[in-house]
Amino acid sequence: MTNILLVFFFLGLGLALSRSRILPAQTPSYLNWYLIYLVLPAVALRYLPAIEWSPELALPALSAWLSFLVSWMLFGYLGKRFSWKKSTTGCLILTAGLSNTSFLGFPIIEALYGSEGLKIAFLVDQPGSFLIVSSLAVVVAALYGDKKLRKRDISRKILLFPPFLFFFLALVMGIFNLEARGNFADMLDLLAWTLSPVALISVGMQVKLAVNDLKEKKLWLGLAYSLLLAPFIIWLAVGSLLNFEGIVYKVTVMEAAMPPMITGSIVAISYNLNPRLASLMVSFGLLVGMVTLAFWYVLV
Repeated sequence: MTNILLVFFFLGLGLALSRSRILPAQTPSYLNWYLIYLVLPAVALRYLPAIEWSPELALPALSAWLSFLVSWMLFGYLGKRFSWKKSTTGCLILTAGLSNTSFLGFPIIEALYGSEGLKIAFLVDQPGSFLIVSSLAVVVAALYGDKKLRKRDISRKILLFPPFLFFFLALVMGIFNLEARGNFADMLDLLAWTLSPVALISVGMQVKLAVNDLKEKKLWLGLAYSLLLAPFIIWLAVGSLLNFEGIVYKVTVMEAAMPPMITGSIVAISYNLNPRLASLMVSFGLLVGMVTLAFWYVLV
């Protein structure tokens, strides 16, 4: 219970810091840089080499791909059916199809399921959500946006992204039974410990809300998929394979139920895919998602 209270505390702290304007407007970007280039690689090196692999561990990564592909099919169909602008369709595919499996997902999963749950959450994020946002999401953005797709740009983003590089390094370490020890392990533990508070403060500082935005119907369509339909699909698919029990099943469903990914909204905004709707999906998704996450937690 204490860990859950700390989640809300740091989210609230981030929101308060944003409203007070004590810190520079670029602070969330700096915090995200710290998380991406230092903390996430540290988490990969600390936890992944110790994982005992089994066939069921493929399910967390595949769940993220399933959620995104269904989002693409659903909103692609709805966009054509109701003659939406391509930018709106692309925005909903990206923001509804990608869950915040790292910056928000990691601290919440760690609070609920401990370090064992965090290992599974990393499998949802790195070969799942992160790989999608670095590759397939860029394809979607190019198809629905105003920037031309270049294959070398996709390859560069995948190969040079630090968490992705260290994810594969950690896999190699696991193959050769190599784990961090001594002072190096202590340093990784220290960096990993900062993940939850820093990530939650960063997310809280990026929340922007206005009452009039509640009238946006496409916002609620996107959130309905992201927070209800997508996790329901994962609950049904993964649960039926794992008999609706076990930590892999629970973490996979909870990660699928996380609010829209901030990085996905950034991709949408950078490709001019309805930037306002992209921001709303993240901001309102965070608030509504706190309620729906409680529902999924009780269910699983």
